[in-house]
Amino acid sequence: MPDFYAEPYLHLAGLSHKSALITWGAFYFKTKANEPDFKLVDDSDLKHVFPSRRQSIGAASESYGPAEVTVRDRAGTVVKKAPTTTKNHVWVTGLEPDTEYRYQVEVKGDLWASGGRRDWVAEKKGLELRGRSYENVFRTLPDPTAAFSQPVSFAVIGDFGAGVRKPGAKQQDIANALEALAVQRNIRFIVTTGDNIYAQKKLGPLPVGGQGDEDDDWFFTFYQPYRYLINRMPVYPCIGNHDSSETEERDDRSQLVDNFYIEERTAADIAAGRASVGPGLFYRFRVGANIELIALDTSREPELFSKRLLLHPNHRQFLEEAFPPAGSAPVWRLPFGHHPPFCAGPQHKNTKEFADPEFNLLERFEQAGVRVVFSGHEHNFQCARRGSTLFVVTGGAAKVRPQRPDPGDMAKAHTVCWSAECHFTLVTIDGDTMTLEPITGTQGNEPTYVRATDPAGAVIEMPMVEKLS
Repeated sequence: MPDFYAEPYLHLAGLSHKSALITWGAFYFKTKANEPDFKLVDDSDLKHVFPSRRQSIGAASESYGPAEVTVRDRAGTVVKKAPTTTKNHVWVTGLEPDTEYRYQVEVKGDLWASGGRRDWVAEKKGLELRGRSYENVFRTLPDPTAAFSQPVSFAVIGDFGAGVRKPGAKQQDIANALEALAVQRNIRFIVTTGDNIYAQKKLGPLPVGGQGDEDDDWFFTFYQPYRYLINRMPVYPCIGNHDSSETEERDDRSQLVDNFYIEERTAADIAAGRASVGPGLFYRFRVGANIELIALDTSREPELFSKRLLLHPNHRQFLEEAFPPAGSAPVWRLPFGHHPPFCAGPQHKNTKEFADPEFNLLERFEQAGVRVVFSGHEHNFQCARRGSTLFVVTGGAAKVRPQRPDPGDMAKAHTVCWSAECHFTLVTIDGDTMTLEPITGTQGNEPTYVRATDPAGAVIEMPMVEKLS
């Protein structure tokens, strides 16, 4: 008979200038004596573990028992305690802006996920102690009502959820590079440009399940590769076609909402007009008074709306308020979504709905002073410039399409550079200057950049710099 092993996880699922959403869960594995292989337990088999369960992670997972989160300042003084008896997550409120804290989670009186952790080793098809343990540190965001003079860095990853079960996974390579630079470059949070999880057979089946609509599908695609990042920095997702019923099953979106704690994160923002859901996921958040990021849902839900959700009338007011006339704060207004307004391919082209005559978002971007837009969908790195706005496609965090786009398509997409390498993009904003670093890996403590060329084939030096003036 197999034995069951539970590996606990921690997830800083939400963060603001005064609160943190701290969550916990576990993944279960079957293992046998004298056999090194570990088999991830399908959600449908969780009834066989002890005590039996229905879900292992996410907002709807049944409680692992009475729990308490303790938050301390840098001196070790307890500043907040937040108990719960019914959930595997809790909001810790009343924190100070732009302040570093440490936290711990106790469940039934025992520390959750303490000590050395077992991580997936693809070459051995199992979990091993590799000398890693959690460092549960986070820093609250700057006050959104106050000027913030320090540089702010964040990472953008797109089309990343391909999985790391097998050796040589590019997603793991990029995750390793991101983790290596996280502390050194003071990365505050992660923004995604969609396709957070793939599970189609044509893309390589996951070991269990079939779509990405169960918790177990998320182990190899999110919780393991970014394990030592997501316990200390939040991930702000947007919806891709593989996260919605445009390409996947209808319940994929609901699983993403559960595992990213979307309802818990957006409840107050909906009431304040900073988020709009149903159908779709639109929200915005401030980082100090001069930076605002705006998540756009460019996917389709054919059974709910005939066009992209970007054009659904339920979100019109949100978009009008998110992209007001020029001159209104913040200085850096940064939309991010999955489908790119401009794209040279090789597979995907411009998304025409951004210029819909009934509600032209490209015009809204221009009047609101938007200088940079982030997208994914195409599995490469490319930039387009139209007017004063730079449109960045960063969709290569797990795999790439190596074909060079056609020159004619580059012209139609206003392409200024392109690269077919796996990468994430590191963004640093310092006053009126933004530095964009598309990073493929690291050498020592230094990043290595994608090899980008312009439409004529000339090399484009990295990093790229954008200025407001």
